[in-house]
Amino acid sequence: MKFGKEFAAQMVQEWQEAYMDYSKIKSILKDILRFRQQTKAPSPMAATTKGSLKRRVSLYRAFSGLTSRYRSGSPRKNNEDEVILISAVQEGGSEGDYQTMFLMSGEEGGEYELVFFRRLDDEFNKVVKFYKKKVEEVTVEADELSKQMNALIALRIKVDNPVVGGTDMVNLAANGFSSNSSPVVHPTNGGMQGWTRMDVIQEVEMSSEGLLEEVKEGNDRLSGGEANNLQGFRPAPLDVLDHVKVNVEPETPISTLKGILKSSRSDLSFSRQELSKAEEKITQAFVEFYRKLRLLKSYCFLNQLAFSKIMKKYDKITSRNASKAYLQMVDKSYLGRSDEVTKLMERVEATYVKHFANGNHRKGMKTLRPQAKKERHRITFLYGFFSGCSIALIVAIIVNIHARDLLKSQGREQYMVNIFPLYSLFGFIVLHMLMYSGNIFFWKRYRVNFSFIFGFKQGTELGYREVLLLISGLSLLTLAGVISHLDMEIDPSTKSFRTLTELIPLYLLIVVLSITFCPFNIIYRSSRFFLIRCAFHCVCAPLYKVTLPDFFLADQLTSQVQAFRSLEFYICYYVWGNFRERSNKCEDSEVYKVFYIVVAIIPYWLRFVQCLRRLFEEKDVAHGLNGLKYFSTIAAVAIRTIYQLQKQKTTTWLVLAAATSGIATIVNTYWDIVVDWGLLRRNSRNPWLRDKLILPHKGVYFVAMVLNCILRLVWMQQVLNIQTVPFLHKKALIAVVACLEIIRRGIWNFFRLENEHLNNVGKYRAFKSVPLPFSYDYNGDRSI
Repeated sequence: MKFGKEFAAQMVQEWQEAYMDYSKIKSILKDILRFRQQTKAPSPMAATTKGSLKRRVSLYRAFSGLTSRYRSGSPRKNNEDEVILISAVQEGGSEGDYQTMFLMSGEEGGEYELVFFRRLDDEFNKVVKFYKKKVEEVTVEADELSKQMNALIALRIKVDNPVVGGTDMVNLAANGFSSNSSPVVHPTNGGMQGWTRMDVIQEVEMSSEGLLEEVKEGNDRLSGGEANNLQGFRPAPLDVLDHVKVNVEPETPISTLKGILKSSRSDLSFSRQELSKAEEKITQAFVEFYRKLRLLKSYCFLNQLAFSKIMKKYDKITSRNASKAYLQMVDKSYLGRSDEVTKLMERVEATYVKHFANGNHRKGMKTLRPQAKKERHRITFLYGFFSGCSIALIVAIIVNIHARDLLKSQGREQYMVNIFPLYSLFGFIVLHMLMYSGNIFFWKRYRVNFSFIFGFKQGTELGYREVLLLISGLSLLTLAGVISHLDMEIDPSTKSFRTLTELIPLYLLIVVLSITFCPFNIIYRSSRFFLIRCAFHCVCAPLYKVTLPDFFLADQLTSQVQAFRSLEFYICYYVWGNFRERSNKCEDSEVYKVFYIVVAIIPYWLRFVQCLRRLFEEKDVAHGLNGLKYFSTIAAVAIRTIYQLQKQKTTTWLVLAAATSGIATIVNTYWDIVVDWGLLRRNSRNPWLRDKLILPHKGVYFVAMVLNCILRLVWMQQVLNIQTVPFLHKKALIAVVACLEIIRRGIWNFFRLENEHLNNVGKYRAFKSVPLPFSYDYNGDRSI
């Protein structure tokens, strides 16, 4: 793989604008090469006869010794070979921008090389400034983590109350430590007369420079009859807890209601549960902080490597020797000489292993550095095998239908009304998952960091192959049920099993739900639980803080209205219907009609209350407008469904349905394209799109906008009372319309996350913020 592609693949995508623009610099080098090829300019180091002679004569030069290059003293410089001079412009006593003076600008084509070094200096100064800024940020964050650790250790002493030399650790921390101490006894063994040795670790967390510093253990172990000398031990001061407030209560509907009715409890209760929750939060903070340090170190290394590669290319093209001087400047700059990140990583590792991994280095590093997910060939094989079986079943179903002429049979109407809606539920799920797998494929191809945006734990996110495996497995089960249903219905020898035949869709639904809620670590448990948690947050929308995965899932549910109605039909058909005879009176029931409207409104209602919650928290008017958009959709869906269920259509309801649906369609389409996708910017660099685009072909965006507008108009099928078409049954037409909405949602998903990713890139937002458990209630710069 060429370095340019490897460089682009390994960079932190949210920081891509802060990296060296390797492709741009390389294009300037290509201009230099093109000019030299056209003019055939001689190179000073070209392999001529003279150069050949010079090399040949050098074979007879006196040998200077193997170690002469390492002798002390300044090496002699050949001023004739000097190409560039580099200087740093001082700004207020600190290191400023670097400037390169090209000494050969008078030569033919020198203006191209002058442009090269100017652009190279711009890129280098940009990289150095960004790196320095990020190092300052992580240093400040390290200071904050040190304060959190001080509070945590003090809380541990207060809660655990260990005993040192027969004296409570609480007293030691509050009143000082006696040098003549007895051996260590844990309070749980206080009634026993045995002695317990304890390794006492002196805690010095992060110096004033913001670094996590672990000091050597001051351990004087028992030897012979001598008492254990713990003179070097200094327990953490407990007065830290006097200035700390804690916020470790998990966000639940009950805690949210308490926060609304009264101020939340923020005083420490010194309970073990409180300590456990505080440790959990600080653990997450350390893991995220360490990930930030790793990416920052990778940023430094990749940019240094990029400058090295580009300078070597320059030397090769121009046959000059400028890379040595420039790379020496890179090494001496803040980018090359700074070691703050490396030191922080070492000290974070030591602190995490000691405090959160019980001294187990392997366990601690496994958490700090999770292994990248490996691609498994068996997944590709299985989804290929299941897909092949599914295709075979589809062919078998088509052959069965035509061979037995089922489309013209008397039971066709009965089958379409009673059985088809049951299996169509799984068809909607499979199609939606298929669109999602396509989204994942293109997100990865165009380097959209979807796993960070959704907040997936590293190494647990599903790739498109895993999703295709689930799709093919579900489609195989569904199609097997369909063909079994057909065969059992047609074969006279199995008429006695009619009840079992009709229960196949119900069994299939139970299997799917059982796998989804299975507590065992099988079939991607972490992803299933993530989905369940987001779904629960959607149901309890106003009582939970709304995050992107929550409202993204709620948006998906708005495109699965027909799936919710299929679930309603399951209940009606198997509870109140006569499924043994394939008959039901669901559509004649007023209760069913009411719930037919309610289940269609529920997904939009969830998004509406999510918008209200975000408006309440963030005080952003845009969330209020978004809530109005969903409220208009609720009105449109309700009125349109009422009109659809009327036996005698009235003009009044027709006008109301058309008006509300038209308003909702216009508002939703505008919001999709302008707000969610960020397109239709008149004055952008890409007319009527946006300044930054991920896809290389601009026409794709215009096609997507047109398709979104067209597919938004599927509601006209209900308003115009189009119940059937010559080749489709009424139920099949409803399913087709629902599938078109799912396809529109799949297209929306890609561009929605693309816009979110570009917003993260614009703000250099590559990490999620982790709430810390402790907050200090005093002002000032007191060192903790």
